[in-house]
Amino acid sequence: MTAPEPRDEALQALYTADLMDAPPDPSDLHAKGAQLAVAVWGQRADLDRVIGRIAVGWRVERMPAVDRNILRIGVYELLNTDTPVGIIVSEAIELAKRYSTAKSGAFVNGVLGKLADELKARGDREGSAGSGSPTAAASGDGADGGAPSGR
Repeated sequence: MTAPEPRDEALQALYTADLMDAPPDPSDLHAKGAQLAVAVWGQRADLDRVIGRIAVGWRVERMPAVDRNILRIGVYELLNTDTPVGIIVSEAIELAKRYSTAKSGAFVNGVLGKLADELKARGDREGSAGSGSPTAAASGDGADGGAPSGR
């Protein structure tokens, strides 16, 4: 039997922690999932500021908890790891499709794609999300229907 995917474990722990407004309990997680959950939780205020700046028109606290925590994981990885952008964005989209609404994947793609493009323009990251135009999905204007409910 293989170990669970660290992002899945971290998402589940962060979702629970977010709802309970208490730090995640890493005791039942494998090392990588625990490390990711604890690191993201510790930086959530900074991560939420980045998400709020990118997702124009969407208040982070009003986003569905699953989407908010998927974005926190993705933003954390973009800012703090050497994991390729395409993998980070692709994995986040898959988490959104698996655990959230049908439209959440497009929203997550838009927000993370826009941040990845900004980082690339500043020279902080190699490559971009390669997702076409992330601006519409990240702006929350509903043009593509990819934004979560709860403006």
